[in-house]
Amino acid sequence: MEQSNSSSKLHRNAIQVQEAQAIIQSHVQLGDCEHVDLSEAKGRYLAEDIMAPHPYPHFRRSGMDGFAIISGDTAGSSTENPVWLEVVDEIPAGSLPSVALVPGTVSRIMTGAKVPDEADAVIMFEMTETVVNQGRTTIQVKREIEAGKNVTPVGLELREGDLILEKGTFLSTGEISVLATFGVHQVSVFKRPTVAIFSTGSELLGVEEAIQDGKIRNSNTYMLASQVRDAGGDPIILDAIQDDLQIAKQRVEEAFHFYDIVVTTGGVSVGDFDIMADLVRGDEVTMLFNKVTMRPGSVTTAAVKEGKLLFALSGNPGACFVGFELFVRPALGLMQGSKQPFLTELTAVLGRSYEKINNFTRFVRGSLSIVDAQLVATPASLDESNVMITIKDSDCLIVVPPSSGVLNAGDKVKILRLSGSSI
Repeated sequence: MEQSNSSSKLHRNAIQVQEAQAIIQSHVQLGDCEHVDLSEAKGRYLAEDIMAPHPYPHFRRSGMDGFAIISGDTAGSSTENPVWLEVVDEIPAGSLPSVALVPGTVSRIMTGAKVPDEADAVIMFEMTETVVNQGRTTIQVKREIEAGKNVTPVGLELREGDLILEKGTFLSTGEISVLATFGVHQVSVFKRPTVAIFSTGSELLGVEEAIQDGKIRNSNTYMLASQVRDAGGDPIILDAIQDDLQIAKQRVEEAFHFYDIVVTTGGVSVGDFDIMADLVRGDEVTMLFNKVTMRPGSVTTAAVKEGKLLFALSGNPGACFVGFELFVRPALGLMQGSKQPFLTELTAVLGRSYEKINNFTRFVRGSLSIVDAQLVATPASLDESNVMITIKDSDCLIVVPPSSGVLNAGDKVKILRLSGSSI
């Protein structure tokens, strides 16, 4: 009987990373929406198109400090033949013109202020000479000024009804600024998916517990919670599951009821106590895949139950980290309407040789730098699946395809830039 169970768990049909991602994508359901104040919208995904309620700018404004003029008044002016114009008004930013201009008059104007309707240009303050005589202020202009000079027209950036931001846009600082400019003080965004996180294994200690011989602290849970937050989700850390299949089934069933996604770490290998490998083969869930042609994390497993996804990731920290970035992060993005849910793919040159050879595609943790205007990706010195210390120093995954040869320093490689990378 034990031999039969082991054989069952060993039966794994390995699929490519892209195929696994496509399978997950086909099962992702778009989340619900909610309205939030603009002050709370940063880091959320827009759930509606936003159209411009008015043109921007909505009035003609001055592009600099100077004088609003009627350009025809400067026709023929030169150093030898300057023109003199009378200053009849002063317009600070935020104020309106108080005097209608007529030929021969100008208004002192500040950057961003409304240009008088009669004016069609603004001349820089530094290009004039001001003279005050018996309470009358005039300026001397020694060159012709063309119409439209230094005047920002109505609707230069956007016209009324233009699309400002489209559904699925990630709201960062720039987007928040634009929305505020148009008076959009509340926005419809996708709700943050709730993600239940379990660790499995009797060898786990709580992070607050003293170290014990033969046991390790449950670090993966906190790593996953951080990754979930970074991907826009709301992590819920649940108590670790001991190596008991019935308890695991009950706990996962409860998590499916209360949360949008379930993520577990550990218990997906082929040993006698790898309970997640058994659970996804039961009637409780529909297994999507249980092996991917990748290192680390080939045993990464996914299942679905009533439209909700279960990701069973490796218990090895490096493999757990990579499995989340390749599969869970895109799912969370898609649930929030993200237009770009996958890690950004770039080309770089290898910073040092990589000699490990494998028949599966390997995703190597690495660090990015710019050397001689070239993007350089340097593999981590320790990149085994059970190594966790180099996770903190990595801002990319170097994609090493199946090969029988060594990759040399200077070779071009494909990389996946990790969230938070400064490059």
